[in-house]
Amino acid sequence: MPCMGSGSRIDLTNQFLIAMPGMADDTFRGAVVYLCEHNDNGALGLVINKPIDIKVRNLFEKVELTLDRDELGEQPVYFGGPVQTERGFVLHEKLGDGPSPYNSTLSIGDSGLEMTTSKDVLEAMAEGGGPRRVLITLGYSGWRAGQLEDELGRNGWLTVGADPAVIFDTPIEQRYQRALGLLGFDPRMLSQDAGHA
Repeated sequence: MPCMGSGSRIDLTNQFLIAMPGMADDTFRGAVVYLCEHNDNGALGLVINKPIDIKVRNLFEKVELTLDRDELGEQPVYFGGPVQTERGFVLHEKLGDGPSPYNSTLSIGDSGLEMTTSKDVLEAMAEGGGPRRVLITLGYSGWRAGQLEDELGRNGWLTVGADPAVIFDTPIEQRYQRALGLLGFDPRMLSQDAGHA
């Protein structure tokens, strides 16, 4: 359940946004978005189930780095959303208990996850260090203040507490169903239209 903050504002940080079956926006149809930040200024998230035709190894080559981790190099890069699609976003497990060693990192609540946008995380990975479990996107999904709440009110999205296993351990084509499964009911019961009592 979403946390209620001051002024009864919902905080959906560390939640999945799951596109309703009737989502009209092609960009988000069938999408699962991991919300990295949600506050009074709006929301920022990364789509976790829409791979693009670039492998992680190719992305490293574009920034003149060599990646020797085959298991990671063959992973796809994802379409994180329609904002800043030329920029990379690295969703990863937190390293240790202290502050992030990277220049530009957002710690995501108490999830144990972080999102880094600075090249130093890629450099650490190229040198054989850095986070072990990562999801790399180009672009992000953003909502201005009140926009996401409006979309939720119009039944555009379902929300549920995020499970890192869906992000890192679930085959891409199963992530939507696995995220829906976290809701605890049969997703086939969903109507494509908003119902009113």
